[in-house]
Amino acid sequence: MHTFKPSHTLQRLPEQFFARLAGKVQQLTAEGHDLINLGQGNPDLPTPDHIVEELQGAATDPTYHKYSPFTGHRFLKEAIAQFYKREYDVDVDPDTEVAVLFGAKTGLVEISECLLNPGDTALLPDPGYPDYMSGIALANAKTAFMPLLEENGFLPDYGAIDSDTLDQAKLMFLNYPNNPTAGVANRSFFDETVQLGKKHDICIVHDFAYGAIGFDGKKPRSFLESAGAKEVGVEMYTLSKTYNMAGWRVGFAVGNPSVIKYLNLIQDHRYVSLFGAVQQAAAKALIGDQTAVNDLVETYERRRNVFINALNEIGWRVPMPKGSFFAWLPVPDGYTSEEFSEILIDRAHVVTAPGNGFGKSGEGYLRVGLLADEDVLLEAVRRIDELKLFE
Repeated sequence: MHTFKPSHTLQRLPEQFFARLAGKVQQLTAEGHDLINLGQGNPDLPTPDHIVEELQGAATDPTYHKYSPFTGHRFLKEAIAQFYKREYDVDVDPDTEVAVLFGAKTGLVEISECLLNPGDTALLPDPGYPDYMSGIALANAKTAFMPLLEENGFLPDYGAIDSDTLDQAKLMFLNYPNNPTAGVANRSFFDETVQLGKKHDICIVHDFAYGAIGFDGKKPRSFLESAGAKEVGVEMYTLSKTYNMAGWRVGFAVGNPSVIKYLNLIQDHRYVSLFGAVQQAAAKALIGDQTAVNDLVETYERRRNVFINALNEIGWRVPMPKGSFFAWLPVPDGYTSEEFSEILIDRAHVVTAPGNGFGKSGEGYLRVGLLADEDVLLEAVRRIDELKLFE
């Protein structure tokens, strides 16, 4: 069989770091081992019933059996504007400041193609969500990394970025509550970010995937709450985490009208928007009863408390995550992230994600998802304790 050569564009795409880990998980599972997989970011709980029922009813509407409007139904964009007003007291124009996305990942890849030319620079958090780099590679642009260090609360230190890099940068990705570090951002940090964007003409992209998941009574801040934020950037939100709708592939971008216009334009050439019934269910999720969201956050907080307290009891000193559904575990001295992750999977059959897979500054950590019942999390700790690595 003749094998065709891939394009240079495909060859530029970054290698999927976690593919090898996924292969090992499949192999051990096929061999019959009982694995506890805490290495993924896939929500484990079902979509709330009232959202599912909305989809079921909407699916029978023949209007939705035709092509959707290319930029999405206006009722969904109005629901997004209502959501932002209710949750963050931010006014959003549904016609010019909202783009409907096939999940936030799509927008996070597309925005580099919308704004970057070959050789342009994008600023990325390190560690960070690997798919930011996919869009930059497709645009044939360059990356400059902003280390997220524990001593800075896992916020980038803008003062440490040299002025030439800031002048060259056209795009900056941020993500709070943060994947993978579980760090959170405050108002003053976002205010500083707005000023930096204005000074250096950088478009800010705030990935707000975990926007609903804050702990200890503290609600995560939206970037758009800072004055002038819409002048310099956009925020991308997904229903995947807030409403357990990861498989539904629905999200949106909100903010700067020119960027929204470009996102709509590129999607105009690629897609015919989401199935209308999914859009109706998404609108129901955003402006309907939010009890399920509150319950979900309480569930993650209970899991966090049980898991982190248990780790500390066996001698693994781990700080409490402040947001997201991840925990960022410091690796004991004498091991790399990959070495310690391998020990846990081989000897305890507990799967974690090595921190260096998220960037150079992730070395020395493991990422764990709080995406299992409390008894499963406690069993994972019990298995780790049996290795006697923390005595």
